Amino acid sequence: MSNIKKVIRKLVIFIYHLFFYLLQTKGNVIIFESGNGRNYTGNPKYIYEYIINNCNTENLKLIWSLEDVSEEIPGNPIKVRRTRLKYLYYSIISKFWIFDARHPEYLIKKDQCKYIQTWHGTPLKKLGLDMNIVNMGGKTDIEEYKQEFEKNTKILDYLISQNDYSSSIFKRAFNFKGKMLEIGYPRNDVLINDNNEENILNIKNKLNIPKNKKIILYAPTWRDNKFHSEGIYKFSTELDFDILKKELNQDYMIIVKYHYLVRENKDHYDSDFVIIADEKTDIQELYLISDILITDYSSVMFDYSLLKKPMIFYTYDLEFYKNNLRDFYFNIYEEAPGPILETNEEIVNYIKSFNTEEYFLKYQNKYSNFIKKYNSYDDGNVSKRIVENILQLK
Repeated sequence: MSNIKKVIRKLVIFIYHLFFYLLQTKGNVIIFESGNGRNYTGNPKYIYEYIINNCNTENLKLIWSLEDVSEEIPGNPIKVRRTRLKYLYYSIISKFWIFDARHPEYLIKKDQCKYIQTWHGTPLKKLGLDMNIVNMGGKTDIEEYKQEFEKNTKILDYLISQNDYSSSIFKRAFNFKGKMLEIGYPRNDVLINDNNEENILNIKNKLNIPKNKKIILYAPTWRDNKFHSEGIYKFSTELDFDILKKELNQDYMIIVKYHYLVRENKDHYDSDFVIIADEKTDIQELYLISDILITDYSSVMFDYSLLKKPMIFYTYDLEFYKNNLRDFYFNIYEEAPGPILETNEEIVNYIKSFNTEEYFLKYQNKYSNFIKKYNSYDDGNVSKRIVENILQLK
């Protein structure tokens, strides 16, 4: 960082601290943020949309924190560029923060403000204070990482949990002292309420997805040690799209959805077979239109299971990931409701010979147990419960 940028940053933070003490909290202001401001998706999106579609918003000021303020959002909210002065102003006066990821370390919360941390997934891989090693964006000091993490989470008032399993982990991994909302994920309301042919066709039309192919959704997690810069990660995979195209192109196409922390050039992919969904594409819509999910250690598996569609677990680097990047909370071999494959050849052979009836016959018990354990609160009314009981908007 140049000296000029350092001076500007210090000046902005000074002004922010000054106004923090001068400005008062306003009960009608709510600020939303998803994916560190990189998109309009996730749990905050669905809470926000329930509000604008079901509540009287005449006296409300609804704010969206974004990197790109040109992004179209229904309901005409006030859009502010993340980390800029306007963003800091609204963070000071808001009655509610509704975020799904960690906030900037310099952000201060007034006592009158209530911070609802929706988080962004049920954990398979260890997080926060449960981690034993860290190799994240060049950071390797685990104690420093834990201190930063705990400092970030100690101001949370509410933390949303998708299931009892997550609640026990979050309490420990976040050292969480606030109120746990064992309520399910708002983003999954759409998977229950809009899972029908008409809506699926509308999404395909909107995204220009061909109607004559089955859709494989590939949604892996990010690799902590593969990064461009701090907080910006590379797309890392051993999946060979050329091989998959050669063998599967007649009946299938692939949509690749990067993790929200990943930013990568997508120009080298063949758009006839592989479509890269940009960071603004809502993965919930991709769940609905896809026929099969390929993932690895990502929390997408927990949401996707609500649709009772086939899943393939591509775990080519499982031992390295487990031993050098993150450990896991459970044994994926024992719980995953689908085949665990390690090579492109295995994936091609499995999909070419795929039989839905045989899949569910083999994985029926695992799938049922998976849904029972991880989706017990997702009933299509999560957003409503949050808005009416926590925000108390009717």
